[in-house]
Amino acid sequence: MRKSFYHFLMKYRHPEPKDAISRFANDAFEDHSFPKTFEDYNELSSYLELNGHYLESMAVFDEAWQEYLLSEK
Repeated sequence: MRKSFYHFLMKYRHPEPKDAISRFANDAFEDHSFPKTFEDYNELSSYLELNGHYLESMAVFDEAWQEYLLSEK
């Protein structure tokens, strides 16, 4: 069964984030409205464009999404 993007992203959580994806993971964890079950790029992208003020750039999401796709192969 495929993991949700959120579940995948949580493996990057770190108490002292050293990169943008770790910061994204920490912030997504703190975002109690984050769509934890979504697996669709467009739905997640729309959510983050409207609510992801903590995301320094959508490029960070795109990079994390590519890692997610690779992990799910």
